[in-house]
Amino acid sequence: MSHGAHNDNNIQHLYEGDQSKLYSGVLAHHHDVKSDESKAQVKKIWKITFILSVITVVEVLGGLYLSAHLSKVIINSIFLILTVLKSAYIVSVFMHLGDEVKWFRNIVLMPLVLFIWFIIAFLYDGGHWKTMNNENPARFDYHHAK
Repeated sequence: MSHGAHNDNNIQHLYEGDQSKLYSGVLAHHHDVKSDESKAQVKKIWKITFILSVITVVEVLGGLYLSAHLSKVIINSIFLILTVLKSAYIVSVFMHLGDEVKWFRNIVLMPLVLFIWFIIAFLYDGGHWKTMNNENPARFDYHHAK
């Protein structure tokens, strides 16, 4: 490819080098910022910013004020739900998973669900083992027996 002037009809130069131009709206062909497409894109960006900001503010305020009044299990559950909600929205919007067909979304999300189940199962099993090990009457402490 020549490094001279680029032809406006030839977008091959966007695929070589800095590929961020592909996803930054350069290929959206919004030459007029007053057009309906541009206004819709700006409206969508504000909506995304608002939703993520609200979830973040709820997380911060919950951590500051609710943690003193609610049990640790309830607070952790609330934070877990809000974090999963925010990450699902981020994946849906910024990774464009929300625009994919249903079967592809399921193929991508199923390992995530199984991984979360895997972590919960191991934490539960580890807590059960710890409790069982500490309460077992067969366990004998040789250092304090003398």
